[in-house]
Amino acid sequence: MAPAGTFLPVDLTRIETYYDTVPRAVATVEEVGPFTLFLADPATGWRFYARPRLGAEPDVTPEDVRRVLGRQAELGVPRALEWVDEVTPALLPAVRAAGRDPMSCPLLVLPEDATLPACDPSTRVLTSDDPDLPLVLGAVSAAFRGRDQVVGKEPGRQVEMIAQGLLVVVAAYDASGAVVGGGSAAPRGDVAELMGIAVVPSARRRGLGAAVTARLVTACHEAGVRTVFLSAATDEAAGVYRALGFERRATACILAVED
Repeated sequence: MAPAGTFLPVDLTRIETYYDTVPRAVATVEEVGPFTLFLADPATGWRFYARPRLGAEPDVTPEDVRRVLGRQAELGVPRALEWVDEVTPALLPAVRAAGRDPMSCPLLVLPEDATLPACDPSTRVLTSDDPDLPLVLGAVSAAFRGRDQVVGKEPGRQVEMIAQGLLVVVAAYDASGAVVGGGSAAPRGDVAELMGIAVVPSARRRGLGAAVTARLVTACHEAGVRTVFLSAATDEAAGVYRALGFERRATACILAVED
């Protein structure tokens, strides 16, 4: 095991290519200086961001940052940037020089030889026509807002994407069979990112987050995925993923401008 604070080697080029590929199924793109601006299809209900353009020169300036944030403001979309610090190291100081303070999250990768626990019966992979899909989307949304009340959200393009194998959605259930959380993954070739893993507050600390994660990984492996990764928003979440065998390989930076 690597000493604490060191990052194990990984081909970040594959992950960076994935980051550029995955939004394009449901987004249009616009090049703004050294950035690619992804503009989400409104039917998804998702919000996208700008990323450093794949293959672009790594140099970026504070003016580049201001320009792409200004373009997002003109378009009426969230002003947001995402990037991997080790891939574009000049961007973090440029963002800070532009007067912005991004969040840094550990980027965790699951080794291909990791052994996962057996799938927990409290979780289930959903089909595109599963009647619980709206409830899972609603439960994840409620969980991220710190609320227990689950109100179903009508799926949009998610139905189509699940049917095409571009999206995996897992539901989490409590002992009574009620939907209390879930998560998703977006396989592209042999790479997949796990996203939106959350459980409503009243159902936490029961191992459901870990169970959802393990079920998603298993489903991705069954679809031919070799590299599974995610970004942990908190140290507590990172601890759950590390317990399953995920290892820190890089730093994901996220800027969301609220003012």
